[in-house]
Amino acid sequence: QEAPLKQIALTDAQVQSVLAAAKDMDPITEKIDENAKPDPKITAQLDGIAKRFGFANYDDYNLVVDNITLVLGGFDPATKKYVGPEAVIKAQIAQLQADKKMPAKDKKEALDELNEALKTPAPAVENKANIDLVAKYYDKLVAALGDDEN
Repeated sequence: QEAPLKQIALTDAQVQSVLAAAKDMDPITEKIDENAKPDPKITAQLDGIAKRFGFANYDDYNLVVDNITLVLGGFDPATKKYVGPEAVIKAQIAQLQADKKMPAKDKKEALDELNEALKTPAPAVENKANIDLVAKYYDKLVAALGDDEN
């Protein structure tokens, strides 16, 4: 069981810094094996990039990214409006059920995953101002961070 996300009120500057830092972070983080022990050299490199963009360290950068992705998870990609994570998952389920081309086995797996996600919903966004802020940068954030979600 992971510790619950520490929710923070995001600032315009933090979101812009994440967008700026992501292009330097991604090539490094993509190579990291999630199950491997953290490599001090890589950690130092990530901390350095984070500091260059105004974060205390890589953990600080990640906290901001996690708060952004929490909010992004509640946006309807079609309308780019915040509807909440539960509504997004239900829409994905409906979309999958309507998909006639997807192999039955894959469809069942995907539906099982989504139904499981409905049982353990993401925490509610505590800082409602974060929703407006993420909406302002929605397209850029999805381009920069979207790959993590799917």
